[in-house]
Amino acid sequence: MTQHQPDRFLRLKEVLNRTSLSRATLYRKIQKGTFPKQVRIATRCAGWRESAVNAWMHNPIFYHVDDVC
Repeated sequence: MTQHQPDRFLRLKEVLNRTSLSRATLYRKIQKGTFPKQVRIATRCAGWRESAVNAWMHNPIFYHVDDVC
């Protein structure tokens, strides 16, 4: 039986390390919708869901953010 692991939040440094993207490229991809958007964690703190970053890493060429609310 496998237990469901809660989704962690990754900060910018960890996302850059995992993806090997530059900061500028990361934010350009977010604007184009080809990388997951940040999630507001606190007033001055944002991060990325680990599951979203993993989904991008699994298929970075064809990844696209769905704008479904």
